[in-house]
Amino acid sequence: MKRICVYCGSSPGNAPEYAEGAKELAKLLAEQDIALVYGGASIGIMGEIADAVLAAGGEVIGVMPKALADKEISHKGLSELIIVESMHERKSMMAELADGFIALPGGLGTLEELFEMLTWAQLGFHQKPCGALNINAYYQKLVEFLQHTAEEGFVKPQHQELLLVEERPKELLQLMQNYKPRVIDKIL
Repeated sequence: MKRICVYCGSSPGNAPEYAEGAKELAKLLAEQDIALVYGGASIGIMGEIADAVLAAGGEVIGVMPKALADKEISHKGLSELIIVESMHERKSMMAELADGFIALPGGLGTLEELFEMLTWAQLGFHQKPCGALNINAYYQKLVEFLQHTAEEGFVKPQHQELLLVEERPKELLQLMQNYKPRVIDKIL
């Protein structure tokens, strides 16, 4: 894996563990020479992970729509900042640049981006690993909900398993690096 796209909040959240987890992941990315692809902001968890990757000597590529460049306060010290026209273009470019996806704690945008990549994996549009860093049990209820969707017959168990979930960055990265995509038939 050469690049990992990280989806995360432009807010810091209410627990210091979120920033700590982002910094721990950042350090591992830099140590393993894996570039960070992310939304390009200098604030919140987004800013924390970008700053920490840069401080550790790693590469950071931000992708931000023009309309959000001021609102999300684009990061001025990135290895590369790509300004695009729309959110659709942003998500498409981030997906194209990355070899895998990790969701850190975040809000609606983070969830939407994660679910889009999971859906694309389910449909066979990509075979890249999708992970959630379950810092402070942030994604625990989501994991339970995904189990519920499978139990209720709306998501197949093999599709539910497309989301790799770990509490610690090192274990999540290891799962992602060892990921072997399975050919899954969405229809059956």
